[in-house]
Amino acid sequence: MSQTFYKKGFVALAVAAALGVSAFAQADVKIGVAGPMTGANASFGEQYMKGAQAAADAINAAGGVNGEKIVLVKGDDACEPKQAVSVAKSLTQDKVAGVVGHFCSSSTIPASEVYDEAGIIAITPGSTNPQVTERGLGAMFRMCGRDDQQGIVAGNYIVDVLKGKKVAVIHDKDTYGQGLADATKAQLIKRGVTPVIYEGLTRGEKDFSALVTKIRAAGADVVYFGGLHPEAGPLVKQLRTEGLKDVKFMSDDGIVTDELVTTAGGPQYVDGVLMTFGADPRLLPDSKAVVDQFRKAGYEPEGYTLYAYASVQTLAAAFNGAKSNKGEDAAKWLKAHPVKTVMGEKNWDAKGDLKISDYVVYQWDKDGKYHQLEKQK
Repeated sequence: MSQTFYKKGFVALAVAAALGVSAFAQADVKIGVAGPMTGANASFGEQYMKGAQAAADAINAAGGVNGEKIVLVKGDDACEPKQAVSVAKSLTQDKVAGVVGHFCSSSTIPASEVYDEAGIIAITPGSTNPQVTERGLGAMFRMCGRDDQQGIVAGNYIVDVLKGKKVAVIHDKDTYGQGLADATKAQLIKRGVTPVIYEGLTRGEKDFSALVTKIRAAGADVVYFGGLHPEAGPLVKQLRTEGLKDVKFMSDDGIVTDELVTTAGGPQYVDGVLMTFGADPRLLPDSKAVVDQFRKAGYEPEGYTLYAYASVQTLAAAFNGAKSNKGEDAAKWLKAHPVKTVMGEKNWDAKGDLKISDYVVYQWDKDGKYHQLEKQK
């Protein structure tokens, strides 16, 4: 992505005021951006990099971080835990001051142990498993909500709006997917609906005929899937092509990418698909200038693009606020101060979780686009 493009468009934002930056840059401060840059979930890695680079360009144009320019260091974990640990060690050796990442919770959890030991502050734009922030790590933060918050929204929607009576809960056996399926299942049971199926599939699978047969035999009226788009796409397509067109399909923020349409084989198969995700940041007044610049460049800032942008803003604000590029100092400052971001003002609790979660429901349409639905009362 061009550095020169962003320098003009983003300077108009109140970056300098929000960050309290110095008047000029003298050196470099490295920030790692870690996630699936290759593999089946590379679309999320692209969102991370687009958002992070745009934010870095804007902050650098406004004065940088404690008089230093931000330089991003890319780390590709391919959503594989072992590779994520290797990436974390590499970023530590590169002497990054902070990390935006990872994406899959199963990668973020082990990688964060490496950052914690090295005293590096990290903020994940997209990892929602509760254990990311429940292990007592002093400098681990999120820009997103948690599965136990998202699952409540999904479960309530299935009961209150879809009027689901026979719900099949499917997951991908991963930390993220199964964790979210479990949270949704718990809320369904709390609301008096015991799932007729609770079953895992294997990431990378494409043939779900046997699973579809079980769903049909159980008479399910709603299928909830905890996982990512590479499996969600083929699953919903096979439900539709094998005669279960009237069964409602709902998933999570792991399908917030146009790649869902590709993996499903076309927009006709995703029409009506529901998903939970944070309130669309592209609709916020604080994001308008940034969103317009992305669109002028021919890129739609979908999914986690603005989450990554806000994460870089947050690290910069913490370093500038603490007047230090040390992770411990930045983390302490961040837990005591709000930050103005492209996604609005954010506040964190002692664990590193956002104090306010804003999960809502979205629906995909016949043109292969997703739209935020009105919040349920």
